[in-house]
Amino acid sequence: MIRRQRIDILLFLTFILLTVFGLAMLGSASSDLGQERFDDPYYYLKHQLLYGFSIGIVGFVVCAWFLNYKHFRKIAFFLLLLSIITLILVLLPSFGMSSGVAQRWLTLGPITFQPSEFLKLAFIIYIAAWLSSSSLARTTSFSEGFFPFLLIVGFVAFLLLEQSSTSATLMITAITLAMYFVGGVKRAYIFYIFGAILVAATLLFGFVYLNKGSVADDYRLRRIQTFLEPHKDLSGDAYQVNQALTVIGSGGLTGVGYGESLSKRYLPERIGDSIFAIIAEEWGFIGSVFVTLMFLFLVLRSFILARNTNDRFGKLLLVGFASLIGLQAFIHIGGNAGLVPLTGVPLPFISYGGTALAVFMTMAGIMLNISRNRG
Repeated sequence: MIRRQRIDILLFLTFILLTVFGLAMLGSASSDLGQERFDDPYYYLKHQLLYGFSIGIVGFVVCAWFLNYKHFRKIAFFLLLLSIITLILVLLPSFGMSSGVAQRWLTLGPITFQPSEFLKLAFIIYIAAWLSSSSLARTTSFSEGFFPFLLIVGFVAFLLLEQSSTSATLMITAITLAMYFVGGVKRAYIFYIFGAILVAATLLFGFVYLNKGSVADDYRLRRIQTFLEPHKDLSGDAYQVNQALTVIGSGGLTGVGYGESLSKRYLPERIGDSIFAIIAEEWGFIGSVFVTLMFLFLVLRSFILARNTNDRFGKLLLVGFASLIGLQAFIHIGGNAGLVPLTGVPLPFISYGGTALAVFMTMAGIMLNISRNRG
């Protein structure tokens, strides 16, 4: 029997605080950039409100209060199919749009969005629906469960890699493996895959370190090389990493104050990949720790709700969404702090990007709906 109750107020307040704080930080980090490029200091904030927040708030409210999350199980395959079609369209010259060295944007008339962000939502819903089916073979049989699972993940990973979305590929793979583990798969399958990933990562880092001169043509390998040797090529590939560390350090304990960043004009991708560095400069060590703890609390609270949710589909959705938010936040913050390679991963709810904000707000709505209808 479903135990209908109020939404989890702590999770709700965390989502609201992150979203409002994100909009405020975007306004601060982007003001001089908007003035320089569009003669409007609020250009990027307005764009985020119009194409991200306005869509996201509809998804948030509808999914949290007006739908039952279990309806998504029925349309899971359709959502995945739609997201795969959009990923394929990105690869076509007449539809895809490049950003830097990567082709990740889809243009349909006046609408431009990033299909890989929508894929994260659709793929987690599909895997949750697939694993929560009544078929025991999907979690115990290699031929009927584990092998088809690998094919699905592999096909999606291939499409993402074709768009140079390496970080999205790694996140999708890691999150679906976590969901598969929670879904009751044989532990041996998980150990085999994590072992293979560990070996592959070790070989990749070793190759980059031993063949420094042969990675110049692949920006993904150069990022690993920059992580291994951050003090080389300070005016080239390592510039953003070292500049982010400098900006973080300039904030001190309490920061220089909101809107008072002096370093943002020298920091590449300050409204996207490096916005955490601006947070650290303006709010200091205390503020940056507080933001980090908010993400940690969000993940832990979601896992607690998942543990107390009897419905298998809802449990898997909570684990998948919370893992995505937590992993993406860790990669972004860790990349800015020099703990992991800087991969261009945006900070959930905070970095500039209308598609990402709309998707994360929709995820938040679904998670709150599960907290109301868990049972």
